[in-house]
Amino acid sequence: MEGITSEQINKKFGKTFQEYRLKKNLTQEKLAEELSKSTKTISQLETAKDGTSKRTDIDLMNFLGITPNILYKDFITNKEVKQKIELSEKIENLSPEKIEALLKIVDVFKEL
Repeated sequence: MEGITSEQINKKFGKTFQEYRLKKNLTQEKLAEELSKSTKTISQLETAKDGTSKRTDIDLMNFLGITPNILYKDFITNKEVKQKIELSEKIENLSPEKIEALLKIVDVFKEL
């Protein structure tokens, strides 16, 4: 991926992890404890002083409730992928019942 640096990715991920941690009213210490990481590690991730491993990214996403498109959308240039991200963002705040209904509608469209 030309033009995108590891530093930019680390900053975006760190900012997002911090934002979601704060939404859950968690301290860095509590998050570190929950993920069996050190507080220093969480601090370094949030301030982009250190990148994350894929395993840590997945652990943070699962624990904090972050979908992949939230982390990656700023770096995607493929138009079709961007449209899929836009669609997923539009349904993000729907109730589970409405999402289930929408999935059924999508299944019908796939059969057309």
